[in-house]
Amino acid sequence: MSEEKGRSLLPVASGAEIRTALAGLVRPFRLRAVAALAALVAGAAVSLVTAPLLGRIVDLVADGRGPDAVTTPVLLLVVVAIAQGLLAVLGVALVARVGENMLADLRERFVERALGLPLQRIESAGAGDLTSRASEDVALVGEAVREAVPDFARAALTIALTLVGLAVLDWRFTVAALLAVPVQVLTARWYLRRSSPMYALQRRYAGAQQQQLLDTVGGVRTVRALGLADDHARRVRSRTEDVVTTERRVVRLQTGFFGRLNVAEFIGVAGVLTAGFLLVRSGTASIGTASAAALYFINLFNPINQVLFLLDTAQSAAASLGRIVGVVNLPPAQAVAEPRTASDGSVRVKGLGHAYVAGHDVLDGVDLDVDPGTRVALVGASGAGKTTLATLVAGVHSPVRGAIEIGGVPLESHDPERLRTSVALVTQEVHVFAGPLADDLRLARADATDAELRAALDAVGATGWVDALPDGLATEVGSGGHTLTVVQAQHLALARLVLADPLVAVLDEATAEAGSAGARSLEDAAERALAGRTGLLVAHRLTQAAGADLVVVLEAGRVVEQGTHDELLAARGRYHGLWAAWTDSR
Repeated sequence: MSEEKGRSLLPVASGAEIRTALAGLVRPFRLRAVAALAALVAGAAVSLVTAPLLGRIVDLVADGRGPDAVTTPVLLLVVVAIAQGLLAVLGVALVARVGENMLADLRERFVERALGLPLQRIESAGAGDLTSRASEDVALVGEAVREAVPDFARAALTIALTLVGLAVLDWRFTVAALLAVPVQVLTARWYLRRSSPMYALQRRYAGAQQQQLLDTVGGVRTVRALGLADDHARRVRSRTEDVVTTERRVVRLQTGFFGRLNVAEFIGVAGVLTAGFLLVRSGTASIGTASAAALYFINLFNPINQVLFLLDTAQSAAASLGRIVGVVNLPPAQAVAEPRTASDGSVRVKGLGHAYVAGHDVLDGVDLDVDPGTRVALVGASGAGKTTLATLVAGVHSPVRGAIEIGGVPLESHDPERLRTSVALVTQEVHVFAGPLADDLRLARADATDAELRAALDAVGATGWVDALPDGLATEVGSGGHTLTVVQAQHLALARLVLADPLVAVLDEATAEAGSAGARSLEDAAERALAGRTGLLVAHRLTQAAGADLVVVLEAGRVVEQGTHDELLAARGRYHGLWAAWTDSR
């Protein structure tokens, strides 16, 4: 498992694992793959007739034959060109179709496994690692399937059959052509030894760069608040320098690669022309035969260069495929031996401790006892452990020590299929999926009617702006559609919460990004969404704590105070100081 400066990256598949995965992907389409191969072989074989026909024309001209003598060879050249074109199109189309089906299957397996990964595992690797695999790596493999694989197959077959054609003309032409092979083999070995790790490093640095950009841009408010702008700019610069340096090394490698191939071409051409000269002079071959041999070898330039050039694409695609298959091959989450379902919305936390890095506790000895229907506000300074406690209760992470019970059932014993009916998490980061607004809402409950969707929107005070949309619930939102404001997106998340109807809802600073103008409306919406269920709120604004049934104050990962708003103010402890600072800043 790869490590990237404190992150535990998702695994990369080995060569054997990649081959096994490819064999499994092609198995359902093997008949179509055989038909594609047959069409490509036939097309390459037909193309070999061109050089002998041209050689025949040369011989006819050399013998002083008239124009009528070359009519038949010329007509045959036309037929060959048409047949070769049709077979090539058929073969490439079949290869592309098989490849696209395999790619679609691979995508589905990747998405299925990625969606099943524990959030803790994704966060440990960094979202950039997973998103770069789902976007850039899948795109590179898709490009290889659509372009590189058909071209590689056709070029490889052309090379093999052309060498056979040279042997048919005279075996000595084949020997002369093979003089270039040692240089080509050494060049390929030289290149492959360097390119495989180079492309793997390139993909790794690209993922690390994307992760750093996500961390910096996504957390820009925190970065500014803590005065970390220069530090994050330095980190982005460092990641970018890694990417640029690797790209330069790749370009230098490719330049050396093609320079060596030019030497191989020169050696091969010189060998074939020399063999032709000697054979014609000895009377063993005609000028037309020697011309055909020369044409055969010259026609090998493009397919040989194409095959070797596609090694470049193949190495890059293989590196990306290894990253994709590495996720696909991850073992599924272990099934719960005896899955259980929460009986009510109570939350019990006992001796809870957690650390993201061994030896650096974020939470330590946290106890919490929340009755069903209680509204709890978690407050404290930045870094006190509020979000960590919230995500542990929501099941995003597994605690290092201690226990969490929802409705009397240990969190790890909950039925995974019904866990979201027990506890749900809403954060300040809301993703709006592309498509109709109604479909976005139905992610929380697929069988919800339009009336139920409107009831959920009404519960969080969102029907006004939804009705004002061009097509109401049918309006296309997300990428390429109508752009929702921060407040509208959060309304959407809260409406999903209402539709999911969990016993316990965890709101992690769900109104933090709204600004002062929208904060009050979202706080009201959150209160309505929490009606009838237990709620844990990471309070961004202490007005949320003032209306809570219980306020829990955390400091350095420990609970230092808990009670109602009035009780804690009267105690004049840590909460009293936080409240005073909050009211003075308004």
